[in-house]
Amino acid sequence: MSDAEVTVPASARGYAKGRARREQIVTTAAEVYADVGYHGASLREIAKRAGISHVGLHYYFPSREALLAAVLERRDREDTARLAPKEYSPRSAVRHLVDLADHNARHPGIVELYARLAAEAFAGDHPAHQYFTDHYRTTRAYVHRALGELAEQGALRAGVDPRVAAAGFVALMDGLQVQWLTSPDEVDMAAVLRSYLEQLLKEPSA
Repeated sequence: MSDAEVTVPASARGYAKGRARREQIVTTAAEVYADVGYHGASLREIAKRAGISHVGLHYYFPSREALLAAVLERRDREDTARLAPKEYSPRSAVRHLVDLADHNARHPGIVELYARLAAEAFAGDHPAHQYFTDHYRTTRAYVHRALGELAEQGALRAGVDPRVAAAGFVALMDGLQVQWLTSPDEVDMAAVLRSYLEQLLKEPSA
């Protein structure tokens, strides 16, 4: 049987179509958020721009928060693809997060959305709760691994606990975003993160 004669099952075609439609909605939502902000973006407007009914959009995303979480998840994937080091090393890993802070400073819209949703999502029944649970766990583990390897190399200052320092680093990243949103001309997120790392390391890393 030639490739041209291969028939794709209807179920597979339906799955691919549904996945493509979901990605289209997420793309459209990100564009609307960028245009009018999270509060100015209604699901009806997003559905209209995506060429889907309001009911149809609810089939994929039952709430505004669930759709926003999907936008943030895509942002994580794109940031990783765009900024992650091509060759891993513990120093390049922490430098990646400093670069990410510098990148975020040029995209205030998504930073505002992230900060707003993070403040709301601590409740277990919030649609974005699992996203942030996984996001923080993964980020802490990423930083912990890098600092742990630096400790094994003798690069950390005496008394620095990699696990505690990793949690502090993640907390600093998020706290800086809030400060930067309120005072963008006074807070340099990347510079503060570099300073924090210099306090952890025997030699500057970024």
